[in-house]
Amino acid sequence: MDANRRRARQLRKTMTEAEQRLWRCLRARQIEGFRFRRQVPIHGYIVDFLCPQAKLVVEVDGGQHAVQSGYDAQRTAVLEGYGYRVLRYWNHDVLQHPEAVAADLHRYLTRAFAHPRPSLPPAAEEKESSENT
Repeated sequence: MDANRRRARQLRKTMTEAEQRLWRCLRARQIEGFRFRRQVPIHGYIVDFLCPQAKLVVEVDGGQHAVQSGYDAQRTAVLEGYGYRVLRYWNHDVLQHPEAVAADLHRYLTRAFAHPRPSLPPAAEEKESSENT
């Protein structure tokens, strides 16, 4: 097992309080059936949460991220280069307003994956219009 996978396994065992709180909202496909994984190694980084179906990375940031904003920006750029969307939430927001964070994720996922009403195939449209006349 490589070092990133070992580190991810350790991080799953020692999640922060904010990560635990958000995980309770994301686990078991609670948001429209989207599956999330936690502490996932991806392209040389370990992300807090990943929804593979939506190619969505969710990061929960503490105070140290204000100091390392350059690193976070580089990391986000690399992940976005692979087609992932990165959403970040502050620990405080997750701890104080977990429902609002979950609602924001719900809005993002349902907006990004809203399927338009399928149109009828051309033959069915012709048949339907001839039946209505």
